[in-house]
Amino acid sequence: MSVDLKAWIGRQEERRERLEPARTHALLAALEQPAGLADGDVMPPLFHWLHFWDPKPPSETGPDGHPARGGFLPPVALPRRMWAGGRVEFVRPLRLGEEVRKLSTIDDVQEKSGRTGALIFVTVRHELHGSGGLAVRERQDLVYREAPPRGAPAAAQPPPAEPEPADWREEQAAGPVLLFRFSALTLNSHRIHYDRPYAVEEEGYQGLVVHGPLQATLMTGLAGRKLGAPARLDYRAMTPAVDLHPISVCGRRHGEGADIWVEQHGRRTMTGTLALGAAA
Repeated sequence: MSVDLKAWIGRQEERRERLEPARTHALLAALEQPAGLADGDVMPPLFHWLHFWDPKPPSETGPDGHPARGGFLPPVALPRRMWAGGRVEFVRPLRLGEEVRKLSTIDDVQEKSGRTGALIFVTVRHELHGSGGLAVRERQDLVYREAPPRGAPAAAQPPPAEPEPADWREEQAAGPVLLFRFSALTLNSHRIHYDRPYAVEEEGYQGLVVHGPLQATLMTGLAGRKLGAPARLDYRAMTPAVDLHPISVCGRRHGEGADIWVEQHGRRTMTGTLALGAAA
């Protein structure tokens, strides 16, 4: 019997957590950045993704490492799930040590068709409330797709392209150790990020896949260090980046914002736009 996935629209869940500095320190150390923050200091943008875990026992995970379908997210039958992009509004700073309430809502479920077959898009809205009220408003776009035929060769990487002009460009190694540590800090057990035989043989990638949220964190953090606190981020995954080569984190200022992106071999793997402005 088919499941009415749209019945999940409006479903909510709530989590509460203290923003312990240890997780922020661990990611900053993994990225070779200073990690001397303490309770009361402003959390770097997007580091809230290190919190609000929903740990599941192995018996409640699927073959790809994700939690089994159903529960808060709708039970989409398509086997491949990706974080395709989203929007984050930074209303006011989150501070380390703060008690934060996260309210998540399924906003929409859409079935579409693409060049790889059937696609299902699930839109999730998150609101994070700290001691001063609403701090972060976020939309996440998840996409589910069909699996490639078993044994199909990994998709060929596009040939290198000339890098686009940028006001800043910083190379970042994205090897297995960084990918493993980011998976651990976000409690992301999707095997494409740490299990090379699975990523290549089962899901058809060239190597281990660099997390979309890691790329968004890198490009937003670098832009923030160049330009100041962001007020809004829109971002979209373009093509997979893999651990076999470094990535370049880039940006170009325009007016009161910036275009930001991540490149590998000159091809954009993630793009974004950043609106500037100090949080209240």
